[in-house]
Amino acid sequence: MSDFHQEGIITTLHALYEAFDREAYLVDLERKLEEYAKHVKISLLLPSLYSEMQTPHVLEHILDEIQKVKYLHSVVVALGGAQEQEKFKAAKEYFGRLRTPKRDVKVVWVEGPRIQKIFQKIEKREIATGVQGKGQSVWMALGYLIAKEETDVVALHDCDIVTYDRILLGRLIEPTANPNNDFEFCKGFYSRISPEDRMMKGRVTRLFVTPLVDVMARIMRERGFEDLRQFFSYHRTFCYPLAGEFSFLMRLAKGINIAYDWGLEVSTLSEVYKRLILQKIVQVDLAKNYEHKHQEVSPQDANKGLHRMVVDIGKFYLNYVRSHGFPLDDAMVDMILHSYYENVLLFIRRYSDDAEVNDLVYDRHLEELLAQYFRGFLWEAWEQSKGPHESTLIPSWNRVFYSVPGIYTHILEAVEKDNLN
Repeated sequence: MSDFHQEGIITTLHALYEAFDREAYLVDLERKLEEYAKHVKISLLLPSLYSEMQTPHVLEHILDEIQKVKYLHSVVVALGGAQEQEKFKAAKEYFGRLRTPKRDVKVVWVEGPRIQKIFQKIEKREIATGVQGKGQSVWMALGYLIAKEETDVVALHDCDIVTYDRILLGRLIEPTANPNNDFEFCKGFYSRISPEDRMMKGRVTRLFVTPLVDVMARIMRERGFEDLRQFFSYHRTFCYPLAGEFSFLMRLAKGINIAYDWGLEVSTLSEVYKRLILQKIVQVDLAKNYEHKHQEVSPQDANKGLHRMVVDIGKFYLNYVRSHGFPLDDAMVDMILHSYYENVLLFIRRYSDDAEVNDLVYDRHLEELLAQYFRGFLWEAWEQSKGPHESTLIPSWNRVFYSVPGIYTHILEAVEKDNLN
């Protein structure tokens, strides 16, 4: 059970309900959400790879839980990894079980010919649409929801959550759907402990993002860059910045740029930071524990696993500070690398102590070795970010709307025709 400590920069909503009857809490939570749904229309966006349909013990359970929910107005699946029409048809049938007389379900066939023509229309106006992946799929699905004009609040979560239940979904949505508060963006967080081997997971968050933004806030303070200090302090406040679960108002969805690489989560936090006052941002504890598939480190292959993830995230932060007036050169980045490494060793000692008191397995040597890899990956990020480069952000739908006349009509027609039986 979590405490009730508030960091002070943004609001944190804790899992205090765990002290009481869990089933009774779920009944009350869904009753409230069903009441909210009379006044606001809530949609769920599910980015899913076709391959995730091949792991039924995970996705089947997620769909079983969603089927029990009554407060969702619609479910939109952003389908990736399905170039063949047969796969798309299978996905329509598979996710179609979520449809009810009061809930619509649509599958956005991102790699289908109709959606691909829309990408081409946008690119003809010299607007980048990124490359195929979760970010691009989410961006196109948001475009459909905007075009549909029937959603006030949208929630997003992945389809590989082993420990999924309806409380997670309800708690993710409640802060932004609740008319009695003023939140416009909600970020989920949770513990990451593997129940099989009793080990801490979330390696990139624990050993890279958190120690890095922590030390960057200190560096910016020491050099008098107050705006950047506030930016990194904001990122430091999030308990799990790489969590893929969040909900937000649709008017915010229209204005944010979406990253198409592994920087999706941290760039989304940054987009929200630019567009909202901090009082409208909240993070919520979603679950006692959260388990999903894990990435390999891939130290020798920069295009895979945690290697690529760390490089993409590192590039985002380095490019951000340069674009906000902080000059970087080899000497400065070298100092950042050494400061990060010294800081992550301190974090590792804390993780070790935490594991010890909780009777977890903790390989301190392996954690320090991973931190050495991450330090090297950060230098790779610097080498790749030097000089002019293409942004990994897909422009907001507000930007596209003013450049491509009739774009929403095109998206609406494409998705609706794809989903005809």
